[in-house]
Amino acid sequence: MSFTIEVPGEANPLSIQTLFHTLAAASSSDPQQIKSGTQQLQNWERQPGYYSSLQTIFVDASLPVELRHLCIIQLKNGVDKYWRKTAPNAIRKDEKDQIRERSIESGTKEPDARLALQNALMIAKIIRHEPDAVSSIVSNLRLAYQHNRNSLELTRALLILLEVIKELSTARIQRTRASLQAAAVEVLQVLGRIYVDKVQVWTTFFQQGGDDEGGAIDSTEQSLLALRVLRRLLIAGWDFPNRSPEVGHVWVLLIKHSTDMYSLATDESSSLHTNVRLLVGKHLRQIAKLHLNMAKDHPAGFALLPGSTDLVSAYWSLVTRFGETFGSQTLAASGDRETVDQDADDRHVSVMEYLSLKGLLLLRACVKMVFNPAQSFKYLQAQDKEEKVRARELIKADLLTEDFAQRVMQSLVTQFFVFRPRDLRDWEEQPEEWERREEGEDDVWEFSIRSCAEKLFLELMLNYKAQLVPPLLSVFGGVANQATQNTNVFLKDSVYGAIGLGASVLEDKVDFSSFLNGTLAHEVQVSQPGYNILRRRIAIVLGQWLPVKDGLNRPLVYQIFQHLLDKQDPLNDLVVRITAGRQLKNVILPFEFTMEGFGPYCAAILSHLMALIEEVELSETKLALLNTLSTLVQSVEDGIMPFADQIISFLPRLWDQAGDEFLMKQSILSILATLMSAMKGNSRKYHSLIIPLIDSSVNVSSDTRVYLLEDAVDLWATILQQTPSDAVANVVPLVPHLFPMLEMGSDTLRRALEITETYVYLAPSQMLASVNIFLPSFVSLLANAKREATGLVLGIVELMIRSALELGGNDTLTTLISQLLQFNVLQTMMTGLHGAHQAHESTGPNRSKTWLNVLVETDYLSIASRITLASPDLFLNVLEAAIPNEQLDITVKWLLPEWFRHLDNISHPEKKKLNCLALTALLRTGQAWMIQHLQGLMTIWTETSLELYDEEASKKDDCLVYKEPDLLKAEDETAEQEGQRKLILVDPVHRLDLKTFIREHLQYAINFSGGNESFQAEWVVNVDGDVLQEFAKLGIW
Repeated sequence: MSFTIEVPGEANPLSIQTLFHTLAAASSSDPQQIKSGTQQLQNWERQPGYYSSLQTIFVDASLPVELRHLCIIQLKNGVDKYWRKTAPNAIRKDEKDQIRERSIESGTKEPDARLALQNALMIAKIIRHEPDAVSSIVSNLRLAYQHNRNSLELTRALLILLEVIKELSTARIQRTRASLQAAAVEVLQVLGRIYVDKVQVWTTFFQQGGDDEGGAIDSTEQSLLALRVLRRLLIAGWDFPNRSPEVGHVWVLLIKHSTDMYSLATDESSSLHTNVRLLVGKHLRQIAKLHLNMAKDHPAGFALLPGSTDLVSAYWSLVTRFGETFGSQTLAASGDRETVDQDADDRHVSVMEYLSLKGLLLLRACVKMVFNPAQSFKYLQAQDKEEKVRARELIKADLLTEDFAQRVMQSLVTQFFVFRPRDLRDWEEQPEEWERREEGEDDVWEFSIRSCAEKLFLELMLNYKAQLVPPLLSVFGGVANQATQNTNVFLKDSVYGAIGLGASVLEDKVDFSSFLNGTLAHEVQVSQPGYNILRRRIAIVLGQWLPVKDGLNRPLVYQIFQHLLDKQDPLNDLVVRITAGRQLKNVILPFEFTMEGFGPYCAAILSHLMALIEEVELSETKLALLNTLSTLVQSVEDGIMPFADQIISFLPRLWDQAGDEFLMKQSILSILATLMSAMKGNSRKYHSLIIPLIDSSVNVSSDTRVYLLEDAVDLWATILQQTPSDAVANVVPLVPHLFPMLEMGSDTLRRALEITETYVYLAPSQMLASVNIFLPSFVSLLANAKREATGLVLGIVELMIRSALELGGNDTLTTLISQLLQFNVLQTMMTGLHGAHQAHESTGPNRSKTWLNVLVETDYLSIASRITLASPDLFLNVLEAAIPNEQLDITVKWLLPEWFRHLDNISHPEKKKLNCLALTALLRTGQAWMIQHLQGLMTIWTETSLELYDEEASKKDDCLVYKEPDLLKAEDETAEQEGQRKLILVDPVHRLDLKTFIREHLQYAINFSGGNESFQAEWVVNVDGDVLQEFAKLGIW
């Protein structure tokens, strides 16, 4: 029998040999070895020499690639964690020097591309911490170029520089950016020579021929790599690139190169190999990216660089040439050209389309530069401001003329708003995916020619209204007036699309009501081939116009959408129906929506919409349609009740289909919350279905809790608010899930506290029985009185005191108070009040400060008032228990002045009356320390009475006392409303007349003092005459 003792990782000494074996284990396929090896590597992370040993193994090219790859990954991660001087267990300086020197040397000679990239990334991270070391990278690049012009060493040196500039360009620390900009000119000079030399080599070979084809290909790849570095350097290396002659020279050179390379890449008669064309096309892509990045990041610099306006014009010429073959004009043409499109040279088309897309984006950047320049908080010198103004004037005068804007608008509408053959093919073969791309949100439009054209069109419409609206309306009028004769669906689609995009501009210039009633209503019913394209466009146009145009025939619109969602019509293919489902949300959101107009179509639209949700497969599409369904339920409000069963029976199936698609489950929970809110008390019949969903979503042991908690809590709160009295038992089992939520520090905490408060109204006995479970959480929340949750916590404590009195009188209240004392809730309250008193009593620079704010102090005193009104003697017992090391006489000596002082800060009438009643009730104690505050009492009696007694009622009635309590009962009273009403009816604030209460307690104090004369002589004599006079006007005494 043998035994193996596994010692801690630190016990294994670090050496090259042990490190090698550990790395071999960590990179093996055995899970146990991977686990033990990984653990050992983690234990060595903090040992001196670990990272230099990793590099020693990495630079040995004879070792297995996978092992070396693990080495460089570990080393790269270590640089991230331990290279900074201030990092715990930071790498020592001598080890850093060794790693830095060897990383550059080995990186330029690494034959494996994957390892070379990881090494370059590691060097970039080092340079980010030591930006001044960028000069060593430049020196190494210069040496590699001078000594080995076509070697692997030059390629690797360029790769290192690329990753370094990438890393430095993302830095936000000024020192890092300054280091890059300081070295920018030197880097540009070296890079420029390399790029020009390599381009000269391969262009000469491909144009004139030669023997070294491999060298030409290598030069092409190296020039591309140099160009990638140049692109980033020109953007990040200068704040004002137009002021640098070096940048201007490179800029002009690249414009010339782009022209030459475009001719080379698109020359059909050329014998260049496809791979060479691809490499040349990649050069063009990098140059186009540079042009666009410069226009976005340095708009003024772009405009003032030489040849920029001519450059944009050249791009637009390319765009118009590309537009001539972009779309389809007839169904027959699209069918004929589809075969050609499939057989075309995809790379050639890709380069052409890419450059055209960048041209559209560049033109849009110029429009924004002139009409909507980016704002910056950076201080601008006089020269900076002058350059911005000059740049805008230059672009507007030389490029964005009114005539040019009209030509652009015309090209966009007639060439780029139409569908391409590939679009129609994808429509048929991948309808959901195609529709999702077309509806792409965020910045997806930047990768689509047609979507980008639509954005540019809208920018032009907003800024050239006077020039562009008349010609657009002329074209639109011709198409709309001859809708029945003109069957060119592609032309109609593009023109209608333009009208839809410009809805906000054309609102008062187009008779859209007539267009809707006469043209759209007819065309949506046409059943000719290709009209599915127009049906999709009609749905989009209605979704764009209804939010901005009032007075439209909305019942007709609802009828159109009912028709478009009908699967039985063969022209309503999946794309048409999904588009209609998406746009329906925009149609039912406006304020003009009414159930009266929508009612006749509601059932059919709901059925079609839910069937469509089940039919589609993409999660994004399902979510969008569910969002429409949620909006529909919310807009219809209680009109959804006849269709509730239909929706409820549909959602569980969808829930099961969702599986791990938690976004979809969140949407379902949101719909249920909206539906339950509309159903009100009738929601109880769905409790058996919904409560298990809530239970599984909020249960601590559930894997889905982290994804569904927030939406499930919203549904939970909605269910509670709508639960009738006879269904409270259904929701009580969820109470235990509340308590873990009270420990959370997220937004869910507030909702959890609100639900806790609702449960105190719904099931006070159960909540009081569980008070020991959630009071510890309350104490931790009260520790920071500035938190928003503190007010909710104190409100719940006050509510529990009221509920305890209602359920079992002072006995139940005494039990609750014992628990509040047990968990230091009341002690925390008294400590806060004492701190507030000390802060108010002290002055000067060393005065005491309190963490208690005004609102929280009001809540503290409200709790004290509730206990006092229930039993003044019980309140005195609370004071003695909460402050055991202090005599009661001393406690009230600071508490009462603080209480009276704070009353001036209470503006809420109910809170003020509550405190007034409590202080008055303390007269029942018969203690001298209370009667000696008679002046303070008379002051608050006078102020509170003047607020509560209505002059129009001849000051007879306390306005907070409900004379007709039956009026408080709602028609469809929920259990929460019933609980609130019951507590209001027994609340002293709403039950006791203040003047009567004062009179009775004042008389008690007079009798206790030995009669009126004795009371006058001993206590009233100390009251200020003005205070006494004002109090006498109340007629109480």
